[in-house]
Amino acid sequence: MPEKLALIVDEFASAPRDVVLEMLLEYSDAVRPLPAELEGHAGMEQVPECQTPFFLKADVTAKGTVELYFDCPPEAPTTRAFAGILAEGLEGATVDEVLAVPADIYQRMGLANAISPLRVRGGTAILQRLKNQVTAQR
Repeated sequence: MPEKLALIVDEFASAPRDVVLEMLLEYSDAVRPLPAELEGHAGMEQVPECQTPFFLKADVTAKGTVELYFDCPPEAPTTRAFAGILAEGLEGATVDEVLAVPADIYQRMGLANAISPLRVRGGTAILQRLKNQVTAQR
């Protein structure tokens, strides 16, 4: 797992439950707007496991790093937070680093104690679909 993402995981795991929810809200603001070529979700995959419309796209660059694009409505801050955590933690990560992210990352962060199991399942699905896209481009 990339060092940036490991630091985020540790930060969440050591935070009190009431602070975890505030931290999630901060990460929901970290999702950058889509570039023009992805407007309308062109070329993006929807994650139907999420309770809210969530779209993602992972591109493997010529340098072997992964660029991530996410779109989720602002009215779904928890789901947006998953995207913000992945966007920040995986920025500049290599294919191998992305594929090495553990499937139980959200449980390791302690989120299973702070949010509903449905939300955790949605976050897990986001990570799995992201990895599937990276694997397909490997």
